[in-house]
Amino acid sequence: MRIHPKTAVLLAATVLAGAAGTTAAQAAPAAAPAPSACRPANHLAKITRAPGSAGHRHYRVTLKAPRGYAPCRLAGSPADVRFSAHGSTLALSAGRYGDQRATAVLGPGHPVHFDIQVPDTRRGTAADGASFTLRAPDGEIPGTSFADGRLTVAPGTLVGPVRRGA
Repeated sequence: MRIHPKTAVLLAATVLAGAAGTTAAQAAPAAAPAPSACRPANHLAKITRAPGSAGHRHYRVTLKAPRGYAPCRLAGSPADVRFSAHGSTLALSAGRYGDQRATAVLGPGHPVHFDIQVPDTRRGTAADGASFTLRAPDGEIPGTSFADGRLTVAPGTLVGPVRRGA
């Protein structure tokens, strides 16, 4: 069987174009999902003084997630809140107040915060940090988060629910 040279060129071009089209049409590999911003290593937390109320000092703990992390939903007040001074844990824990079903989304460009409410007594203890376990709508998020900042704590200290905004 003899193939005309023009037909051979046309046939070869068709085969090559089809192979190139197949290669180009293949899907790119799926990117791995971004890690959750709610994991302790994936967000930053800072404690700052907030306006007081009758009989209480208030401090705001703001959590921010850098770019590259997936948004996540937090709920209620953090659990297992502990305060520290110069690296030593203080013998004082905090209770909770507010709506424990309230939720907020933490993610890049979406900071959240919670309130630390301290009775305004003369016997407060200076602290320079806090550790806590964040909660999601379906339970606690594994691991311990840390926030730095100066504050004074006292017996009766309460922690409010996580809310959106800085």
